[in-house]
Amino acid sequence: MSQRVVFRNANIFDGSCKAPFAGEVEVTGQEITAVRRGRSTGRTRGGAGEQVIDCRGATLMPGLCDAHTHFSWNDQPSLSAIQLMPPEEHTLWCAQVAEKYLDMGFTSCVGAAAAKPRLDVVIRNAINGGQIPGPRYLANSQEIATVGGLGDVAPPHIEHEALSFGAVVSGPEEVRRMVRRFIKYGVDLIKLNLSGEEITGVPSAATVMSDEECAIAVKEAHGRGLRVCAHARSGESVRMCVRHGIEIIYHASFVDDDAIRQVVKQRDQHFVAPGLAWLVCTAREAAAWGIVPGSPLANAYEAELAAALNGLRKMHRKGVRILPGGDYGFAWTPHGRNARDLEYFVDLIGMSSMEALLSATRLGGEIMGQPDKLGQIRAGYLADLILVDGDPLREVRILQDRSRILAVMKGGSFYRAPGEKAWREPR
Repeated sequence: MSQRVVFRNANIFDGSCKAPFAGEVEVTGQEITAVRRGRSTGRTRGGAGEQVIDCRGATLMPGLCDAHTHFSWNDQPSLSAIQLMPPEEHTLWCAQVAEKYLDMGFTSCVGAAAAKPRLDVVIRNAINGGQIPGPRYLANSQEIATVGGLGDVAPPHIEHEALSFGAVVSGPEEVRRMVRRFIKYGVDLIKLNLSGEEITGVPSAATVMSDEECAIAVKEAHGRGLRVCAHARSGESVRMCVRHGIEIIYHASFVDDDAIRQVVKQRDQHFVAPGLAWLVCTAREAAAWGIVPGSPLANAYEAELAAALNGLRKMHRKGVRILPGGDYGFAWTPHGRNARDLEYFVDLIGMSSMEALLSATRLGGEIMGQPDKLGQIRAGYLADLILVDGDPLREVRILQDRSRILAVMKGGSFYRAPGEKAWREPR
């Protein structure tokens, strides 16, 4: 007999466009089996096989989704530090980070690239197998990078694959071979680095992968039923995403009006996850690590942030699906602060709180490939739920405060029930 959980007297944000309402939600096994409107006045204790939780007006909402996750980024100040972490310690690190995301209310995450070839796959499999706690996870490849592009961080005088966090290729046939290798490993997604990144010395506005290389990667991935995502900061790289049908566009910082028009025409085929935390924090909050506001590098990121916000506001007004995911995992963007993206969406892009929450819930279900099972509180959907002290529609920032996240449920099972302390910071 399946365990039944009833959330009573909740303020329900159901992940639709409807205003929150008072009611109760019934969960049986892994699924939501009933949603009822109105305050509960009956019993507050469950019978055999039933747990009744009096929410006392707290907000019950779908679990959050981060659309740009790097479990293997290790909160260090450099790209080389990520790759130099030994594989054994790196695996343990990823497991710890996966649990932290779940503890902060992120019940789904889209992997945006792994630092080593099979890290994402191993962690996804361990989560799915019940070996470690973590969110639902789409495992990605390493970042497939061109020689001298983002991901190829070895010094110019050294050709050494182990020093690069990307899988470095040159030419369409090398790209084809690399995509096939990651498919063999069992990834859910393929990641391409189409453009540069200012901090690496390759300008963000530069497009470093050729059209032919991009085309063959997408053909191989789509031919095996996999979706593709791309690091695409330049306007041309965004056009490449549209031209070749790359579903997940990361960054889109220097998107121009022509590229915006193309994305808008195909907006049902694409998701955009801009990674605003990386831009904001690198420009303004990284002084302790040598990136001082007003320095050339910080100014470059301020300029990129301004360009990105201009494009994002236009895309948002035209109905492009924009999702949170801020490239967390560097020293100045540590894991666990991911809900800051929702604050940026409201304060910088101009989304309403409702739109920001929908970007992390309903749109999260869509990018996870399960729009009829994830991201909403509806009968028949998976019971991925969080209970929040307060109303995120009035104050979206409360989702950044772990103490305000009273409970986390994934697939009908509590990772953290009300009153429990599941996450322990490592010593």
